[in-house]
Amino acid sequence: MPWDNTATVSEAPIVAEGLNHWFGTGEARKQAIFDVSMEVAKGSLTILMGPSGSGKTTVLTLMGCLRNVQHGSVRLLGSELNGASEAHQVQLRQRLGFIFQAHNLHESLTAEQNVLMGLQVHGRGDPTRQRMAAQHMLRLVGLEDRVSYLPGNLSGGQKQRVAVARALVSNPAIVFADEPTAALDKESGANVVRMLKELGHQRGTTTVMVTHDNRILDMADRIVTLEEGRIVSDRKGNG
Repeated sequence: MPWDNTATVSEAPIVAEGLNHWFGTGEARKQAIFDVSMEVAKGSLTILMGPSGSGKTTVLTLMGCLRNVQHGSVRLLGSELNGASEAHQVQLRQRLGFIFQAHNLHESLTAEQNVLMGLQVHGRGDPTRQRMAAQHMLRLVGLEDRVSYLPGNLSGGQKQRVAVARALVSNPAIVFADEPTAALDKESGANVVRMLKELGHQRGTTTVMVTHDNRILDMADRIVTLEEGRIVSDRKGNG
């Protein structure tokens, strides 16, 4: 039974309550998430940590409208996801940015064209303004001299920076990032996180990030640790 879908003006952009999730069917059915509840403040950088298999990526995908909520509640930008139609979920995803460890670039498109896809899926702006926005984002991630390069001619770290630019070019309300710095060196990884922090301060962009990268923990506003599908620690960061 879906929860009430009435939004409140002051509500946090992400509110999860009593979240449970299972994988598999029949005798193979196994619970992966147990009674997870948390609110994520607007403009904050929240890091989800935990060992492999702890459920952090599952929580990220449930909050990010990439996996159907089976039990409990996730309110995303004021909309209840439990029982939401696919059409409504598609609309919500258009207000989000996603960064994954696998860059998922189109190999036949240049860096600029890959970033442009982050705008064209929303149908925002005229082509000239879109190109300017894409080039601006590539400059911000240090790839102004690689705009016309195909992914095959970019290093792993450069590909990931293109993926970051693509996720941020549409000015999303929330960014969901799964191991976004894994393929980056220390300086590049720190620059990506600083950019996300700056977007939080300037535009109110909220970021939820799964990471094993201890080098960026000092920049987090909040660090949530999961083990075996349960939150075992929820502490304020130094960011």
